Amino acid sequence: MRQEQITCQLVNSFTSQLKKYSHSSKQETLIDMQNHKDLIVWKKSMEHVTNIYKVTRDFPKDEIFGIVSQMRRAAVSIPSNISEGYCRLYGKETVKFLSNARGSASELETQIIISRNLGFAADDKLEELQNQIAEILRMLSALIKTVE
Repeated sequence: MRQEQITCQLVNSFTSQLKKYSHSSKQETLIDMQNHKDLIVWKKSMEHVTNIYKVTRDFPKDEIFGIVSQMRRAAVSIPSNISEGYCRLYGKETVKFLSNARGSASELETQIIISRNLGFAADDKLEELQNQIAEILRMLSALIKTVE
């Protein structure tokens, strides 16, 4: 059997085992997917990357190689690790990459708080980023528990 066929079989098994994610009294199917782009957490993390880039444009110019660079790299790392984990052959490898994504999300959450404390952007913009990353962290934790 070719590795691609084995991967597809694993993905089908993976998707059939996933449960629902509860958010704000409505149930959303965590995934009903053909590929990683169908994952709700991947979609939300991709949207979050865009929001991070937009908000950090207005940060002080002397932070371009400091916190701006760190926040952007951490943000990009989240959906990147989700997609790489999705394509892994074994559950342990999948969990490793999803855990990496969760670590990057936690790192980004801290950087958003630091940015807020230093007044680098409007409070409402940074609060929205914090709310988004908190939701992504919850979803990643639920996904990891399901895969384990």
